[in-house]
Amino acid sequence: MHRRQFLFALSSAAVFLTTRASASAASGGDKVTIMQFSDDGKPLGRVSLLKVHKDAEWRKVLSPLAYQVTREQGTERAFSVPGHDRHEAGLYRCVCCDNALFDSSTKYDSGTGWPSFWQPIAPENVRNVSDRQLGMARTEVQCMRCDAHLGHVFDDGPKPTGLRYCMNTVAMRFVPKPKTN
Repeated sequence: MHRRQFLFALSSAAVFLTTRASASAASGGDKVTIMQFSDDGKPLGRVSLLKVHKDAEWRKVLSPLAYQVTREQGTERAFSVPGHDRHEAGLYRCVCCDNALFDSSTKYDSGTGWPSFWQPIAPENVRNVSDRQLGMARTEVQCMRCDAHLGHVFDDGPKPTGLRYCMNTVAMRFVPKPKTN
């Protein structure tokens, strides 16, 4: 095969695969497996669900700050959002798709001004992505179900994991655990 034919074949394959991936994403054809949880934090089992794609709708359903953080990989200012220092028992869900992310039993005060956790509620509910923005190597944490930017994970947390999931308050919705009598 001549070089020109090879390059043409290669570019044609790339266009085909990109078009196919875009069509799959646009149709919501990509599935993820997550662990579902009730609002009181009880696991309901693993399920395969379609990834959530709302594209233009995100601006309509999220506050401007939540949109900037979750859809544009922004960060709220430290100590600026009410709830960063919440101490009640409950569940933290993705503000975009309602996926369960963290349980308050793993939350701790890191002194950073953002909610910090030593582990997610289920490892399959979040995804870690290499982040080289701002000229440094970090690990971004995203919601597995909708790709929302949640924050970053660092290796300076407490035992037992040694991790600090430093999350943006506006990226999560807090659901208090029901009081038992």
